[in-house]
Amino acid sequence: MSLDHAVDKRFNVLILCTGNSARSIMAEAIFNSLPDQKFQAYSAGSDPTGVINPYVIELVQSIGYPTENLRSKSWDEFSQTNAPHMDFIFTVCDKAAGQTCPVWPGQPISAHWGLEDPARFEGNPDETRKYFLKTFHQLRNRIQIFAALPLHTLERTSLQQELNQIGQLTLSPEYD
Repeated sequence: MSLDHAVDKRFNVLILCTGNSARSIMAEAIFNSLPDQKFQAYSAGSDPTGVINPYVIELVQSIGYPTENLRSKSWDEFSQTNAPHMDFIFTVCDKAAGQTCPVWPGQPISAHWGLEDPARFEGNPDETRKYFLKTFHQLRNRIQIFAALPLHTLERTSLQQELNQIGQLTLSPEYD
């Protein structure tokens, strides 16, 4: 995929996770809240829970993103012929990264941005909120770095390397 024509293009991004209840939903909201509106993000899961984690709803509302249209859904919706064509696909959990994904039309660029599942965290409500916030900040950090890339000037191989490096980023100690 050459992105040379992409100076003013709006890119479709699909964020995948197994349950589509926490990390992928947060990433969808972060992408769609970026001020430049360069991306249209979607999220899905290989085995969706059908429910969005309430801590995610709380976080997404805190950035002013509407939550009424967010839903936990299957990645099968995005492999249909009438689905939006994806330019980028990110997996945010190790289980989804290791699964056989549907065939995505157009050979989107993909990368694994794995993070621990905050929904599996066990603690009191304040500790749990802090853990979800840490995950949220990790996602936002990676998404902001990605969004700042000169997508229209990078060749596919260079872009793939950048995306892989972004997936290896960790937060500064202030969020640990």
